Amino acid sequence: MRNQDRRQRLQDAAIEVLAGQGGRGLTHRAVDTAADVPPGTAKNYFPTRQAVLRAVAERCVELYGEVPRPVPADRETLAALMGALLADGAGPGRTRLLAYQELQAEAARLPWLADLVDGIAAADFAAFEQAQRAAGLPVTPARATAVTLALHAALPHLLARAPRTMAATGLDDPRQFARDLLDAVYGPDEPLAR
Repeated sequence: MRNQDRRQRLQDAAIEVLAGQGGRGLTHRAVDTAADVPPGTAKNYFPTRQAVLRAVAERCVELYGEVPRPVPADRETLAALMGALLADGAGPGRTRLLAYQELQAEAARLPWLADLVDGIAAADFAAFEQAQRAAGLPVTPARATAVTLALHAALPHLLARAPRTMAATGLDDPRQFARDLLDAVYGPDEPLAR
């Protein structure tokens, strides 16, 4: 196995550990076990806990860059895309998002880590503003920010899978949640700007 392949395998294992056990569970030994490599391997690649956190953050940024970003042609397509992103967070993307949430908690105490994970959030704000414009909505910076912040605020609830909260907020139907969010921010009857 090439060094780069093993490094990525360790990074992916560290994401699993961080998502499953939280920041306190992120140890070299736990990463070795999750990656199914000999003891001490993670420490050889990432000698300190900070190095492990940096590796997780870098891999999360890399994975974020691989997320497809189709350009919506209209409001309904935008709602469908937003709903699909939320559903992914509750499903296949759950591990990655749990790890990212843990990174954000760690970043509150580690400024160097905050700089790394800030790129993901900043890119989200730009991407969602662009998507709202492409869908023909009458975008203002405040509206675009409100939509993105609402989506970000929904993620911890999706990750927790708390059924009463999901039902109370409408997150049990991510696509409808996205429609309702767009209606709340833009108004249900506002004409499309084309």
